Amino acid sequence: MTRQRALVYIHVAAVLFGLTGVFGEVIQASAALITLGRAVFAVLSLMAFSRLQRKRLFSALTPAQLFTLIISGGLLAVHWVTFFISVKTGGIAIATLGFASFPAFITLFEGLLFREKVRAAEWAIIGLVTAGLILVTPSFDLANAGTVGLAWGLLSGLAFALLAVSNRHSAVGLDAMQIACGQNIVVVLAMLPFAAGQLPQLGAIDLFWIALLGIFCTGLSHYLFVSSLAKLNARSAGVVIALEPVYAIAFAWLLFAQEPGLRMLAGAALIILAIVWSGLRKPHPETMLV
Repeated sequence: MTRQRALVYIHVAAVLFGLTGVFGEVIQASAALITLGRAVFAVLSLMAFSRLQRKRLFSALTPAQLFTLIISGGLLAVHWVTFFISVKTGGIAIATLGFASFPAFITLFEGLLFREKVRAAEWAIIGLVTAGLILVTPSFDLANAGTVGLAWGLLSGLAFALLAVSNRHSAVGLDAMQIACGQNIVVVLAMLPFAAGQLPQLGAIDLFWIALLGIFCTGLSHYLFVSSLAKLNARSAGVVIALEPVYAIAFAWLLFAQEPGLRMLAGAALIILAIVWSGLRKPHPETMLV
């Protein structure tokens, strides 16, 4: 692994993360079914990538580690379901920018739950995210589909922030690939009661898109991200991953003619600035995965 290859890996991972909303748009299935399928194919692909790395993916877990994986897997399921609902309600750009609020939620949770002092710079990050979301909001009217979609996106960001805090403070003794695989197994088990009955109605083309989502936007992207950290520090990787909303907005514009207005672009710029700033201050790679 060279630094140049690591940079290629991390940029490809960012593009794949940005494609997540595109698949959520094209797949004609419920958010629960998309989440179930994504997790199934993610587990299969992560198992394959771990064999390429000759890493042991499964090992005995302590009760504390098992509890952490169950809780974090449940949060991951909530994050994905709400994100896909947001995509289908408000569009790709709105959903991605709503989710991108997670650094502000992380700062608040760490201040409230772990009594970590929130410094002036962190309040500034929260302020940037808040200002960006105000600009992104299509209308302060819950009858507006875009506004409802943004609300679901914010809920997705909230769930992801709780997931990130859980990983950061509890996932001791497990590497990123083990955490990802364990969480996806929990997602499969959690979503089966809600989505299994819908499987007979799933079309072949939608199954194909779900497979691509699980293999490339989850398994492969995670593998590339973790591999790149062999040569890149988490700060550098986090700045690149912060480009995800840029890619998502570009894909929505090119593929679905979801053209962003000046207000959305201005709001997106503020949110992306907050993500970059947050990543430069706290290098925690497990919080960058989508």
